[in-house]
Amino acid sequence: MTLIKSISGIRGTIGGKVGDNLTPVDAVKFASAYGTFLKEGSGKLEDGRKLKVVIGRDARISGPMIHNLVMNTLLGLGIDVIDLGLSTTPTVEIAVPMEQADGGIILTASHNPKQWNALKLLNAKGEFLSGKEGELILEIAESEAFDFVDVDSLGEITVNDAYMDIHIDEVLDLPLVDAEAVAKRKFKVVVDGVNSSGGIIIPKLLELMGVECVKLYCEPNGQFPHNPEPLKEHLGDICKLVLEEKADFGIVVDPDVDRLAFISNDGEMFGEEYTLVACADYVLSKTPGNTVSNMSSSRALRDITNKHNGNYQASAVGEVNVVELMKSTNAIIGGEGNGGIIYPESHYGRDSLVGVALFLTHLASLDMTVAELRASYPQYYMSKNKIELTPQIDVDAILVAMTEKYKNEDSTTIDGVKIDFATEWVHLRKSNTEPIIRIYTEAPTQAAADDLAVKIINEIKVIAGI
Repeated sequence: MTLIKSISGIRGTIGGKVGDNLTPVDAVKFASAYGTFLKEGSGKLEDGRKLKVVIGRDARISGPMIHNLVMNTLLGLGIDVIDLGLSTTPTVEIAVPMEQADGGIILTASHNPKQWNALKLLNAKGEFLSGKEGELILEIAESEAFDFVDVDSLGEITVNDAYMDIHIDEVLDLPLVDAEAVAKRKFKVVVDGVNSSGGIIIPKLLELMGVECVKLYCEPNGQFPHNPEPLKEHLGDICKLVLEEKADFGIVVDPDVDRLAFISNDGEMFGEEYTLVACADYVLSKTPGNTVSNMSSSRALRDITNKHNGNYQASAVGEVNVVELMKSTNAIIGGEGNGGIIYPESHYGRDSLVGVALFLTHLASLDMTVAELRASYPQYYMSKNKIELTPQIDVDAILVAMTEKYKNEDSTTIDGVKIDFATEWVHLRKSNTEPIIRIYTEAPTQAAADDLAVKIINEIKVIAGI
């Protein structure tokens, strides 16, 4: 089974049988369910106004096919489409309210390899749907309760390919972004755009901030040159090029540009967990306040927030959960340890452009290298592992057993189970996007994080009988 239906959308591999993979039939079915959901929630539209949805896609090979299927399905429901074409997830998110649209769809499987694609669904604020809304769409899809319009009521497509430039302008206009200060430092940066839309938008942003940009894999042809998840084991080429070019640092984004990782000037990973830490350090130094990240993110954000006299809280994993907690705690910055920056001054969505601009402005104000900046932060090390699931494995029973085993420790079960020990922690949860159990650990040394992970994995295998 490589078709994953979740509250955050539908994701699957291209080809194969209907219902098992993301086939054209499945794409049409779920686009129909989303459009029907919007129509049912809109009540009676005034003055005969049609619903309007913004659509954009990343550069993966299946993008044009899925894009056309989804757009034309919405037209058949009598919904107008604003077509951004090749775009990014945060670009679509900012376009939805700007266009006064009723929703948005981003066609991207994010960090998944090229055979995957997905429909990510947004509300009228350009934010991800709530769990309840996602469940309703799944129910509509299951019942196939679609009602298409007659020929005189079909929707229309309006093409607008200006939004990546509009997005860049919005970022440069943020009060804490100082392009002039950055330009004076004459930074040199290598960009790995994984041959998707990040290869267009990130270099454009850098050039407008006066940064010399060395491009690596910035041709948006969807032929990912390495696994597109921005993890150390996939990024050998840019680490090498940063050293060869004597660059100040490197920038890596995933195919839809909502995850951001840096390479330090010494060719080492800055650490995707520390993308948010560094940006939060800068933002909190200028505008003190609260922060939020998810339970699988580093304790370093908590430490930095405390340093600036703010309050840190952890949410369940998932962007919608982070945003919900950010709103309720008036957090001024937040995100996820996977390199996702959420800065409400811009919008409530993970945005690599915002992260790059804040990081550059922060660096411009400091008299230190990126490697020195990384060394100045609290030192934590993570081990991120996973166990492939088979239908025979009862994940819930495993999590209950692990909770019972560590009942004398400080544990939380709002999202899988997280066990906090004195100097380290482990978070076990079933992935929303892949058939796996994720096992994240963090400790003051890499060896300790790895050892804890091995211990926990072995305990899970005993419980599961694998």
